[in-house]
Amino acid sequence: MDPRTNPYAPGAGTQPPALVGRDEQIEAFDILLERLENGYAEKSMIITGLRGVGKTVLLDVFREKAEARNWATVEWEVEKSASLESKIAIQTRRALLQIAPKAKWSDRAKRAAAILKSFTITFNPDGAVTAGLNVEALAGVGDSGALSEDLSDLFVALGEAARERETGVIFLLDEIQYLESGELEALITALHKCARRSLPITLVGAGLPQIPRLAGEARSYSERLFEFPVIGHLALESHARDALTLPARSLDVEYEDAAVDLIVEYTQGYPYFLQEYGKVLWDEASDSPITGYDATQALPLVDAKLDSNFFRVRVVRATNLELQYLCAMAELGPDPQRAGDVARRIDRTSEQAAPIRARLIDKGLLYTPEHGYAAFTVPQFEKYLLRSQTNLLNEGK
Repeated sequence: MDPRTNPYAPGAGTQPPALVGRDEQIEAFDILLERLENGYAEKSMIITGLRGVGKTVLLDVFREKAEARNWATVEWEVEKSASLESKIAIQTRRALLQIAPKAKWSDRAKRAAAILKSFTITFNPDGAVTAGLNVEALAGVGDSGALSEDLSDLFVALGEAARERETGVIFLLDEIQYLESGELEALITALHKCARRSLPITLVGAGLPQIPRLAGEARSYSERLFEFPVIGHLALESHARDALTLPARSLDVEYEDAAVDLIVEYTQGYPYFLQEYGKVLWDEASDSPITGYDATQALPLVDAKLDSNFFRVRVVRATNLELQYLCAMAELGPDPQRAGDVARRIDRTSEQAAPIRARLIDKGLLYTPEHGYAAFTVPQFEKYLLRSQTNLLNEGK
């Protein structure tokens, strides 16, 4: 069929044409905003899940819904190399100007700008962030040099300015697991202070499954400040079938049940895999209905696409020794594996293998669901490793 009309969207963070199975999270977000608008305190939210399950897609949906309610929205993807202080300063300036243009700033907005200048001078002395704000720094507020205290001052001032304008501010952070421990602690502390004042300022983040543990280690009260909804594969088979068939049906293309059954079983309901399979199959099938034979014939192409576009990019930075560790885990199965069991498969003690495991966690390939265990952050990663390990290990030498 015509690739120019292909409705499937397997890009990174690209919203699928049929967003299904996420109504619970979207409803929780609506409740969060409405409660803050009405002056009630409400927990912020951090969505967790494996790669390719649609966390970034949900952040985009949340941004659109917040903008429709006239909230100030600022978003960014956390990077290891970037400091939180610089990014927060830039995004707070953007939020402040969304709350009201500078010509219409009230005293509270001007105070927030002055605290932003204090914060910026303390953490980013070049002054570029506050250029054009035309305010003097407010001495003694936001300038202690202690990130938790100064960020709290900044968020409270921003929240007060937003409340006065009968709006709110939402920070949307992707890949939140890459925040340093002290940065995460500062964010939690600042949000806690805002929550105690019932200010309309909140954070919605997305990250890998270790985030609840990291947040708990940063601040013991984080579980009372955040909801941690977990998203994964589309648990209901009907949702997986809809994600596959509805985009095609909107263009008068149907699937035979045999094709849908094969694809749902292969993808296990993971949203990215459904989109990739659908895209390949659309381009390969000759006409409607798409048959089970069409789906079977396309399977090797789907494997190749996933290997090159989704799986391989995850391991390009892994060393040969790290690849050995990953392949040993894959041989043990898809479930979380004990560190000692993996170490023995590569002829090392747990102590010797611990630095390898730590580097893989740091690179975002593994996470620790419980003490002494590790699991892949990518669904079906063990299948890719098992069919590709010979080539991967030869290339890594």
